[in-house]
Amino acid sequence: MATARTASDRRIRAHAMRMWRADGAPEGREAEYLERARELEAIAANPQAGLLPNPMTQHGGAIPPIQPVEEAELEENLGEFPGRLTDQGNRPSVPMTRKKALRFLRET
Repeated sequence: MATARTASDRRIRAHAMRMWRADGAPEGREAEYLERARELEAIAANPQAGLLPNPMTQHGGAIPPIQPVEEAELEENLGEFPGRLTDQGNRPSVPMTRKKALRFLRET
């Protein structure tokens, strides 16, 4: 078993070395290429491992038909967006005298 592991490790290291040299042997990135080679080896060894199961074939194909999803309808926004000339409440748009301001505050 140790022999198989070392043979696999040698194959991974050789693949990493080929990729590293093909990219111009960038300094300090040997570990990155070794990790890439490990991932590629795992994908090659287990090609079906990353595939998701088809939900239509699960449970012997006995999945009840699903009702179709209705398309969403966007509703028109009927709200008023404030602009320069829209009413923003009871706040006066110009400065008032002190007397008018006191009267305004009593009314509201």
